[in-house]
Amino acid sequence: MRIALLSYSTRPRGGVVHTLALAEALAAAGQHVTVWTLGRGGDSGFFRPVDPAVRLRVVPFPDIPGEGVGPRVLRSIAVLRGAFAAEAASYDVVHAQDCISANAAGHCVRTVHHVDHFTTTELAVCHERAIVTPYAHVCVSEAVAAELKAGWGIAATVIPNGVAYERFASADPAAVARWRGWLGAYVLTVGGIEPRKGSLDLLEAYALLRDARPDIRLVIAGGETLFDYRDYRARWDARAAELGVEPLVLGPVPDAELPPLVAGAAAFAFPSVKEGFGLAAMEALAAGVPLVMRDLPVLREVFGCAARFAVTPAGLADELADALASPDPRRRTAGRELAARHTWQAAAERHIALYESLAS
Repeated sequence: MRIALLSYSTRPRGGVVHTLALAEALAAAGQHVTVWTLGRGGDSGFFRPVDPAVRLRVVPFPDIPGEGVGPRVLRSIAVLRGAFAAEAASYDVVHAQDCISANAAGHCVRTVHHVDHFTTTELAVCHERAIVTPYAHVCVSEAVAAELKAGWGIAATVIPNGVAYERFASADPAAVARWRGWLGAYVLTVGGIEPRKGSLDLLEAYALLRDARPDIRLVIAGGETLFDYRDYRARWDARAAELGVEPLVLGPVPDAELPPLVAGAAAFAFPSVKEGFGLAAMEALAAGVPLVMRDLPVLREVFGCAARFAVTPAGLADELADALASPDPRRRTAGRELAARHTWQAAAERHIALYESLAS
């Protein structure tokens, strides 16, 4: 089959990581795959090398100084739609991976990684259209599929994410040692500082944790985003100063450095208030790192007994302290086994079966 996978960015974010890994697995299974995306800020390629079996179409998308989020989203849709339209009819399957690309594609298969709730008018309209227009839907967890069913009466096919297990389970020991040598003992989170990631709650939890473990550092990696979270970041900075804590904010980390950074952590914190699967957390399990996460139904579904769960900042602090003080070999083994079962090959096979059923 000729398959087009559409994304909105070349930069490291869960949906983009998913798109590239799925594209490579589909190509390895013998499919003809092209990934379409927007090259923001002069990007001409993705944040990491992509298997040459996957064809890439990066559509230039220059920045406009002072452009608001709403107008930028609408322009993103228009630019991607204009470039893709000329070749859309040549594909057997058009599969959009996010709200922007689903609006650009129109008649498509759509993966709903999680359901957002926007207050900006343009974003709310785009979000609704990106759910109701596609003719078939994929979700990465039963919990998100249940949201689609309850909110829109849509029956989605559930295909969980894969994880690059070997990449994180076999991180270079020398690189791991370099991170530990620089950072000491650290709790890591990946995803940046933003409301959906529960960053303020993690800050409060870290301040409580420091009372018992002053040797532990909080490290925050990632954070590439389309949205403007400057006000939230200002609140986060102000609260950090009030609490007297200084987390290390790395920002986006080079792709080759991410596995040793994750593997070097004493614990991985995942306090998100909204998720569809939790790919970064699954990567931490692959690396054998203790995982503490928000007690959400979707995360209970995906991670089960492999993680520790909490609701409040105090609970997160307690679970992190326990994970640091009392290593749990059985939970570590369960986590690695869980991550190993989530392969991109299996995800690709299930996507192919879906595409074939739609074609027939």
